[in-house]
Amino acid sequence: MKSKYLLLAVLPWPGLALAQSVAENCPELPAGSSLHWEAVAGPDFVFCKAMREPDGTQAFSVMLRAESAFRPERALREEKAVIDGRKVSWYRGEVATQQNVHVRETLVELGRKSTAHIVLRADSETQLAENRWLAENLRFRPASVGGD
Repeated sequence: MKSKYLLLAVLPWPGLALAQSVAENCPELPAGSSLHWEAVAGPDFVFCKAMREPDGTQAFSVMLRAESAFRPERALREEKAVIDGRKVSWYRGEVATQQNVHVRETLVELGRKSTAHIVLRADSETQLAENRWLAENLRFRPASVGGD
């Protein structure tokens, strides 16, 4: 009977190790940001959510995959920026069920076969600017999904 309880106590560990290894594919977060990654891997993507330590809210998300489904519309372009040495444009988005949410999206080309689609959502312009600063200070790992 003891061995049954011991087995049940040990079973969660492989899942924890897998979650940690998936998060290792996510970009490096800015030092001192109080963020951590929650990550999920699919057959051809890694989805990373940057979560705030103090309150557990999401700052932004990053979808890493070979080719992104996000197709930016020029008319929705808002700001230009540089993320990890790559020039990007931020595009205005919306949440159909929440009119007061500020949304920005961008696409970072990481190589011939790898992209990062970043989405920011915020309740205020101040929070949007903070989330944008955090996202613009990401550093992508060489082993991101798809490689070159």
